[in-house]
Amino acid sequence: MALVIGVGNAMRGDDGLGAAVVDALSDHPGIETFAFDGDGIELMVLWQGRHHVVVVDATQSDKPAGTLQRFEAHEAELPQNLFRHSTHQFGVVEAVEMARVLGDFPDRLTVIGVEGADFTLGAGLSDAVKGALDDAVAEVLKACQP
Repeated sequence: MALVIGVGNAMRGDDGLGAAVVDALSDHPGIETFAFDGDGIELMVLWQGRHHVVVVDATQSDKPAGTLQRFEAHEAELPQNLFRHSTHQFGVVEAVEMARVLGDFPDRLTVIGVEGADFTLGAGLSDAVKGALDDAVAEVLKACQP
């Protein structure tokens, strides 16, 4: 069974993407979901001993808001500056790469990001990210296939 971890703070605009994806998948059979807004060290604990993990998070780069990206982290390193909009010093990229170094890495780890536009405290999802939500959910479901 795949574990889907939605990373981010639902009270910070598009940073709530992960929680929105987890909400959309909460009743889906064969998938375990968890909304996560903690530190990367805790993220590593969540996937410890798991074989198949999908992490969903908002990204921040020069791409248009709503752009979906998928990374097979078990095959290659994540881009260092893509998942940088974290309230923690140790975020998704750091957790993935630390787990890789420690050898405590899921057999299959997919990271799905959607480019955010607005990370303002108290804001909801931007229109661009709302528009990409169904595509993000579909991409997660594809990633969860054996």
